[in-house]
Amino acid sequence: MRPQDILIPVPAGLCCKPGGFHIDPVRPVERAVITHGHSDHARAGHGAVLATRETLDIMRLRYGENFAGTTQAIGYGEKIQLGDVTVKFHPAGHVLGSAQIAVSCKDICIVASGAYKDARDPTCAPFEVVPCDVFITEATFGLPVFRHGDAADEIDKLTKLRDAGTLTPDEFEAAKAKALAT
Repeated sequence: MRPQDILIPVPAGLCCKPGGFHIDPVRPVERAVITHGHSDHARAGHGAVLATRETLDIMRLRYGENFAGTTQAIGYGEKIQLGDVTVKFHPAGHVLGSAQIAVSCKDICIVASGAYKDARDPTCAPFEVVPCDVFITEATFGLPVFRHGDAADEIDKLTKLRDAGTLTPDEFEAAKAKALAT
C-alpha cells in the first residue's frame, strides 16, 4: 500500500477512500473528519462529522444545532476504526480543539494537520509530535514574507485599530487574547 492509496486530493478535499471520509472537506460530503473550528476547515452540511468536542461546539455556535446530520466527538489519543483505516486525534496546538489526524492503514501512518503551532498557547492543548510516514499541513503563512511580530507590538497595533473604531470591543478582546497566547 502507498500513501496515495490512503489519502488523495479530490475536488471536495482530502479523501480517504479506504476509510470512507474526507478531512476538512470544502463542500458537503457523507462523512467529514474536521481538524479545527476555523471556517476554512469546518463547514456545515456534512452527513456526519467527527471532531473534538471543542471543534463540534464551535461549529454548533457558528452554524446552528443542525450543522450536520450526525456528530461524534473524539478525544485526543482516542482511536476509531473507519472502514479499513484507524484514525487517532492528537493535539495541534493551533486553537481550542485543534487536532492532527493520524490515519493508519496496514504499515503506513499519515498525519494531516489543518494547522498547527508549536509555541506555548494557554488557550489550547500543546502541539504533540506524532511519528508518521507522511505529514500533511496547510501552509497559509509558511512563506518567508510572513513574519509574526512580538506579542506586545501586535497588541499595540490592535489597540490603535480599536481606538480608531475599526475593531469592535469583542473583536479586540479576542485578537488580543490570541496575540498574548502566541
